[in-house]
Amino acid sequence: MNQRIHLIAPLFALFFASSGVTFASNIASSSTCGSFFVDNDDDDQQHGSVKGRIITQDGQPAAFVTISVKGTAKGTTTSDDGSYQLRHLTIGEHTLVMSFVGLQTQKQTVTVQPGQTTQLDLTLQETAQQLGEVQVRGYKSANQVPVSVGKVAIKPLDLPQSVAVIDRDVLDRQQTLRLSDVLMNTNGVYVMGATGGYQEEIAGRGFAFNSSNTFKNGVRYNNGVMPEISSLERVEVLKGSAAILFGNVAAGGILNLVTKKPRFESGGQVAMRVGSFGFYKPSFDVYGGISQNVALRLNGTYENSRSFRDEVKGERIYVNPSLLVKLGNRTELLLEADYLKDSRTLDFGIGAINYTIPNIPRDRFLGTSWGYNRIEQASTTATLTHRLNDVWQVRATGGMQNFTSDLFGILRPNGNNQFIKTNGDWVRGLQRTGINETYWIGQVDLTGIFSTGGIKHTLLIGADADQYRTNTTAYTNLAVYDTINVFNPAKFRLRNDIPTLTARQLTQAPINRAGVYVQDLIALSEKWKVLAGLRWSYQQTGSTVTTLADSKASTVTTFDDAFTPRLGLVYQPRQTTALFVSYANSFAVNTGVDVAGNALPPSFINQYEAGIKNDLFNGFLSANATVYQIKNSNLAQTSLQNGNTNTNIKELAGEVTSRGVEVDVKSKTMRGISFLAGYSYNETRYTQSNTYIVGSLLRYNPNHTANASVFYTVQRSGFGQGVQLGLTAFYMGERMAGRSTRTTVANDAFRLIPLPAYSQLNASVGYVRPRYAIRANMTNLFDVLSYNVHDDNSINPIAPRQVSATLSWNW
Repeated sequence: MNQRIHLIAPLFALFFASSGVTFASNIASSSTCGSFFVDNDDDDQQHGSVKGRIITQDGQPAAFVTISVKGTAKGTTTSDDGSYQLRHLTIGEHTLVMSFVGLQTQKQTVTVQPGQTTQLDLTLQETAQQLGEVQVRGYKSANQVPVSVGKVAIKPLDLPQSVAVIDRDVLDRQQTLRLSDVLMNTNGVYVMGATGGYQEEIAGRGFAFNSSNTFKNGVRYNNGVMPEISSLERVEVLKGSAAILFGNVAAGGILNLVTKKPRFESGGQVAMRVGSFGFYKPSFDVYGGISQNVALRLNGTYENSRSFRDEVKGERIYVNPSLLVKLGNRTELLLEADYLKDSRTLDFGIGAINYTIPNIPRDRFLGTSWGYNRIEQASTTATLTHRLNDVWQVRATGGMQNFTSDLFGILRPNGNNQFIKTNGDWVRGLQRTGINETYWIGQVDLTGIFSTGGIKHTLLIGADADQYRTNTTAYTNLAVYDTINVFNPAKFRLRNDIPTLTARQLTQAPINRAGVYVQDLIALSEKWKVLAGLRWSYQQTGSTVTTLADSKASTVTTFDDAFTPRLGLVYQPRQTTALFVSYANSFAVNTGVDVAGNALPPSFINQYEAGIKNDLFNGFLSANATVYQIKNSNLAQTSLQNGNTNTNIKELAGEVTSRGVEVDVKSKTMRGISFLAGYSYNETRYTQSNTYIVGSLLRYNPNHTANASVFYTVQRSGFGQGVQLGLTAFYMGERMAGRSTRTTVANDAFRLIPLPAYSQLNASVGYVRPRYAIRANMTNLFDVLSYNVHDDNSINPIAPRQVSATLSWNW
């Protein structure tokens, strides 16, 4: 515990440092067209507020317009519907400066009255000189907003790859609590399991996302615990290959969780959420400038929850401080940290009987009330950004993360050869495992936007190095703890004491990685663009297994390196349409040895993707479609030479092929209405195998997923203004769990468990005012029953119908 506190404490100390550096702002003036009125939303008699809506000359909402208060550090940007609010302004006259690329920079003088909110609506004019270079309509479509997950700002319309972004507005409207709630807004990326009830296992395009595929602010994040959603500004999903940027990552894509950043505008929020089964969650978010060059943000939450599952409960504490320091006109330093402590009942669900899911009540708990999984995770990150000139920028990031877990409780059903019998009797065993993992990363990126002749370049050159130190302590399992009957809990008298298990083995698994990469987006003309890049990666993987009883140890070390290329072509027949094709190569490190005792080389995975991206109705609607094929042609499987049965001796004899299509639709807000929707089809099969049936499906991957959300906000003045309504529908297609049948084992007992498709509908309602918001939502309206399944031993029912409500106060 002290170690995690020491990681966070230095940032808290910096929050209270002061700076005497002054900041001057000189902005050119121009005429403004606007209207005023005053209401009494602000009850602070020493200050007042300004709010309003900005539109363009054609009447469309102007999103992302920067609004600054001249002579102060206060400022904000307009939202998707063009609305904005500046709170806690001193009384008297202020000059507001509005600016956006393609629009005339304008100034407007406004008088702030004590305890009042002044309404200021504006119409901005387009600048013809700027429109010669970039056509701007006052707001950007989903395909026009650059994403940070690619290490360099590239619009999705210029990127030969599928990207999805779920922003804070959607997270708030849907009152998302877990990452699984967020992924109801994406297609092709989904929850594949919920092992033990303490984590959500994610997959995409047929491939599991491990910790190497989950990032927070561009730095790898251990996804062995459910991340805290309240701290996020948005979630970015980059589908397909990301190996050129991040090295050894799974083929399906990556997730990047972007946390809330410091702001110079003072403000904050406190909120309280309550829900079904005794759930309550207070939270806070405070931000502001402590000088004209230093801004901070601090948010956090406490969560206490029961569950629809008998005897299951959870508790978590989270805090996320961040500090932004402007070291000069061209340099800024961003310091971020977070700390999470999560403790919850160990719950492996209801188990399977002869590879079928038994008819057991959804709320029946088969573990022990004292079983637990306790996790602590702390991280710190420092990012230094320096603009060398108007063309070149360098960004350096260093980060550290510590992750510990202590798992103690019942063995998984059907684990350790203790299968649930047909009559429901099950001999329960005990397990315990401890993990301590420390992770470091350093990376430097140089980006430049320049031209050579008539050809424009967006160049990225970078290098990174990271290191894992993972120590896993295994304890001697207790094969027989007691016996229960899953259909009739009263049949046996259950034990509730806590035996002592002895630590028996320590596994130390160091990983050292390094890579250098270069990527260039080349605009050959206004219509043709090429994205090309190459990465070289080096990875050293070790494993030292020590038997604690006699201190005997064995060590294995492997070394791998690989080149991973990327090539994409984009054709834009008009500014709002892009057609693309791309090829990318990634690699997966293998464990085990070949028949000669040599370490296995990595498996290489080829990915092909093609699609079309469209902005329709003047950018109101973005509609994209993608088709892809991902093929691992040298999958490592157990070697069959000379009748070998040692699973550590392998050969690159298998092939897995994933094919699919994805469709995404997302709108901007118009007259208070917005929506997003998507559909994906995926088929991931063994196309060659010496172990499994050729043509058989890989587990956990649904053939079909679909999602649709619609939101409505009452915008007209008067009664009902600020009311928000929303519906979210999610469809999960048929998929397989259990265990794939082995062709190499006579009379193999392994079987797959088919999981039927299901649909879930959620509804939300809210009343949002400048100072406060009341929101409520109901999930799983029709009380659908389904399961997240890992193998045949962690079969966790999805939650039934639940309701929650949140009251928040803003300043």
